[in-house]
Amino acid sequence: MRTLLGTEQTTQGVVYLNGEDLRKNFNIYRMQIGYVPQDDIIHQELTVAEVLTYAAKLRLPPDIDVTTVVEKTLQDVEMSHRQNAKVCELSGGQRKRVSIGVELLADPKLFFLDEPTSGLDPGLDKKMMQLLRKLADQGRTVILVTHATANMKLCDRVVFLGQGGRLCYFGPANECLQFFGVKDDFADIYNQLEKPENVIDQAERFHQSDDYRRYVTNHLSPRNQTSQVNAGNEQRTGVSLIKQLSLLTQRYFQIQKRDRINLALGLLTAPIGISFITLALKDQHPFVLPKQPDANLAPLALRVLFVLTCAALWVGLSSSLQEIVKEAAIYLRERLANLGLFAYLGSKLMVLSGLALLQTLLIYLVIIVFFKSPQPELISWQLGLSITTFLTLLTSMSLGLLVSAFVKNATQANSALPLLLIPQIIFSDVLFNMEGIASKASWLMLSRWSIGAYGALVNINGMVPEPMKLPDGSIAVQPFEPTPVYDATWSNLSLNWGILCLHTAVYLTVTLWLQKRKDIF
Repeated sequence: MRTLLGTEQTTQGVVYLNGEDLRKNFNIYRMQIGYVPQDDIIHQELTVAEVLTYAAKLRLPPDIDVTTVVEKTLQDVEMSHRQNAKVCELSGGQRKRVSIGVELLADPKLFFLDEPTSGLDPGLDKKMMQLLRKLADQGRTVILVTHATANMKLCDRVVFLGQGGRLCYFGPANECLQFFGVKDDFADIYNQLEKPENVIDQAERFHQSDDYRRYVTNHLSPRNQTSQVNAGNEQRTGVSLIKQLSLLTQRYFQIQKRDRINLALGLLTAPIGISFITLALKDQHPFVLPKQPDANLAPLALRVLFVLTCAALWVGLSSSLQEIVKEAAIYLRERLANLGLFAYLGSKLMVLSGLALLQTLLIYLVIIVFFKSPQPELISWQLGLSITTFLTLLTSMSLGLLVSAFVKNATQANSALPLLLIPQIIFSDVLFNMEGIASKASWLMLSRWSIGAYGALVNINGMVPEPMKLPDGSIAVQPFEPTPVYDATWSNLSLNWGILCLHTAVYLTVTLWLQKRKDIF
């Protein structure tokens, strides 16, 4: 199926469409071909009408009346009565109809379907095959893979492939039964082709039969010139980057908004977790210098800042780890049509950035309410806190997108979360002193730079009292020694913010490269 579609590299032979090499001329025919894979490739959170509307705006020229096209498509797939229902509320057969409707929007002349009736009961199987028969009668070539043989006679031609991809039959359904010597049950053909030796015999017999000459040899034609209709399609598929970015952002925002439970968890996890710190602190104020010097204040403040960073890392990663991999099939199909890579990743970044702003606001409110604010000399605590928190969230989200583009499924994405967090905790330069190669490794951790920015804002070094001399003349060991990492200077603060921005840029660039590698053409 993928080879005929042109998306799979051929090791031998060529797939011709209108007498032309399909892979070499795919851009000409990309809007003439529809493809519905076995799995649903539509967003579950959108309504039927929304799925079709977004798809139409992304695939069709801007001068097309989208409303009219969507209404006609809903009628063609007999889903007008369910247009306002969410996809997740539909039955298996209805979801398949919506997937077919998405492909019908561009009015393709060549339609590929991979097991469109799998998982359907006999009644829905028949309705689906009748729908495909109707589409074929409207002037389309419909090619489908199926193991359901009850309604095989609705097809004009039937292909039986044996093990090894050997062609055992091609021709009308009725003559297929006669060729294999069975009466009315196509399932008997499966039994005949169960053994490899039978497959070889049947393939050779068909190759030498009149059916092969009638339905294969006599239909092979020399290369034809591409029709004017096809040639014109290369210009009508383009949708501008700005329009794609706008549509994809709207769609992604709608999807995020509909998933209320996950949205609430993403927004409230960090603020609720941070508020728990007050139970452990009791009457202590970690960000404000006491009247009497306290050698334990700096490590206490550092532990609190460490929790702030870890909370931001947790929600940032968990918000983005599945955002690409969970819609991999949808991405590949839309990319095959005309989806822009920059528009796709840009939409993710814009919505996640908005989510990061909301999370920053909630974290800011919790800290302002539950903690006494310091008075830094560099910048106001409120502004510095907001900038550092936002950059930490944005950077962790970018890292999550990178991992989501790398893994193969959602399970791998979830399993990667501890693997990402543990190094950030170990090499944050809070729990352990980083020396030698460990200090260099900490530079690669965004937690190191996030805590560094927080530490510069609250002036961790300024919280360390003067060292005390013991009676024997020695200096008492302090729980925390001042370090340049937390210098309350503009150069240090801007360095930490700049490195967080650099991490974001690197993660997004690698994500872009990983997605580009998935391109078929």
